[in-house]
Amino acid sequence: MTAADQHQESGKFPDLRGTTRYAASLRLSVAPMMDWTDTHCRVFHRLLAPHARLYTEMVHANAVIHGDRSRLLAMDPVEHPVALQLGGSEPELLAQAAVIGAQLGFDEVNLNCGCPSDRVQAGRFGACLMREPALVAGSVAAMIEAVSTLETPVPVTVKCRLGVDDDHRYEVFRDFVDEVAAAGCRMFVVHARNAWLKGLSPKENREVPPLRYDWAYALKRERPELAVIVNGGIATQEEATAHLDHADGAMLGRAAYHDPWLLHRLDVAWFGGQLRTRGELLRALRPYVEAQLARGVFLKHITRHLLGLFHGERGGRAFRQILSEGAHRPGADWSLVEAALAVTGHKEQAAA
Repeated sequence: MTAADQHQESGKFPDLRGTTRYAASLRLSVAPMMDWTDTHCRVFHRLLAPHARLYTEMVHANAVIHGDRSRLLAMDPVEHPVALQLGGSEPELLAQAAVIGAQLGFDEVNLNCGCPSDRVQAGRFGACLMREPALVAGSVAAMIEAVSTLETPVPVTVKCRLGVDDDHRYEVFRDFVDEVAAAGCRMFVVHARNAWLKGLSPKENREVPPLRYDWAYALKRERPELAVIVNGGIATQEEATAHLDHADGAMLGRAAYHDPWLLHRLDVAWFGGQLRTRGELLRALRPYVEAQLARGVFLKHITRHLLGLFHGERGGRAFRQILSEGAHRPGADWSLVEAALAVTGHKEQAAA
């Protein structure tokens, strides 16, 4: 039995589906990012943004069914509301994986229709699914039917691009959404760029194809019954806030990772609460860090997610350097974090 199974059986996972808190989390979310949004990252982001919706890295349905779930689907109860993002293109496997995710306590299951990597293309999933709306609709229908048999069903959602390669017609994008919505999907996270499947790396695909937020806005106007979340290129509080005039929410990707205090500022601005200093927020993570160290987790696996906390601030470069150079060393512990904090001017608890 995995740790997640034990939490589920003991009732430690709060059931947020259908609650006001879960609905409100549509407004602010953090994108699923491969190699980034693991459980340690999500615990840190939850501390920064108590009201945001968080997403796992994409996990292929086969891995969910046959892989090491205790590692691939690791989740701390504080992360809720948190969604499991699945990759795949076989409806039966996606349905099985969706049930497993729901049973492990994830609050939502999201199907990836936007990743442009070569590996994803070779497996016929991710962004190339934008060209197969019938397959996506069938997959979504199978997932919804499977989770509907559970005591507490979870929403099945889709994260997509505007199109692939030379698909530059809004009507094609809208028809894709309409076909998938007809299968029961009520929420679409729209990365407002095309995916170029040939000639661009995944990194370039996040930067080179032009942004067309107006397509996401038009979709919301024309299909008001759908929840439409805008993703892609959002780098400032002002940019994120502007999307709320046209869509149901804004999803931050790299900005939340490289400048995590932006996530905290948005949460406070949109939901209320007290703005906390970077040092205060980081020290609030100490109990989690020390608990993980006691379990045998290496400090480097946690601190790699903290490097951007002092982005643009005095001492920010030294903060990153101290953590980067020291966290991999044997015996590295919280004292290294305090040493890094000290160079930023947060010295008041350095001896703690």
